[in-house]
Amino acid sequence: YNLSIGQGDLLVTPLQAAVWTSAIINGGKIVQPHLVEKIENPVNHEVRKINYTTQKVGILSSHLNTAKQGMRDCSINGSCQLLSYLPFSSGGKTGTAQWSNKKDNHAWFTSFAPYENPQIVVSILIEEGEEGARTAMPVAYDFLRWWGKKYLK
Repeated sequence: YNLSIGQGDLLVTPLQAAVWTSAIINGGKIVQPHLVEKIENPVNHEVRKINYTTQKVGILSSHLNTAKQGMRDCSINGSCQLLSYLPFSSGGKTGTAQWSNKKDNHAWFTSFAPYENPQIVVSILIEEGEEGARTAMPVAYDFLRWWGKKYLK
């Protein structure tokens, strides 16, 4: 049962957490992680759009929808309520990774926005940050707030 709650031998990177969050909110479609959407030639201003591959995970859409709704509920009623102060809807999942009995836990948080039409995933890991809700979530909140002001009109 440890693995089902993210404990024990579960080892993931922040990028992997972002990819599984993306798969949940995109109906099981995994989008290849990328850093740019397009490349513009500085001399002739020609723009080349980058195409990324996708693949489907073998999880029932009803299960994915349940997980997505659970992430939304976290931001309304659960440990992610800080996200409810954003001017747009979102979802998230806090996490606390116990990895040593001599050092503080790692703080995790993964999130997405807007809930109705997801456009961004933000996953945060703060090593020895104690708890996801206390230290990692505020970082994601600040980033999402900045992103919303810049990209949501």
